[in-house]
Amino acid sequence: MLAAACALTLTLASAPAQADDYDAAIKDIQSTMGGVPSFVKQFPKAGLPGAWAEVKAIELSDKTALPPKVKSLISLAVAAQIPCNYCIWSDTQDAKRAGATDEEIQEAVAMAAITRHWSTIFNGMQVDFEQFKKEMGGE
Repeated sequence: MLAAACALTLTLASAPAQADDYDAAIKDIQSTMGGVPSFVKQFPKAGLPGAWAEVKAIELSDKTALPPKVKSLISLAVAAQIPCNYCIWSDTQDAKRAGATDEEIQEAVAMAAITRHWSTIFNGMQVDFEQFKKEMGGE
């Protein structure tokens, strides 16, 4: 009972901070993107500050290990496999804005298809993983 009361107290004490975090995230999205897309308002309020921080720190940052064009091409290749029409459209636009050529976009998608194809074969045929590694120059 005491633990539940402590948890409730902590939850209530943090509620204003969460509202402040949500409002700050909305303001930052507005500032960064020039508007707040409607899907953002459909996202759970409690999760938006963290989700936005992740997107901003990795996807939107040019201070990461991967340059924006590479990140967009990876995201596009994954989106094509899921598939996610929203992501495919958005990632294609982002890749082009980052300087990707049509040929680079096509190759990224083809690489995703090749990986998916061989993954299906390896997994479906239950190829021995240790033997695979040995034959492919690994351990």
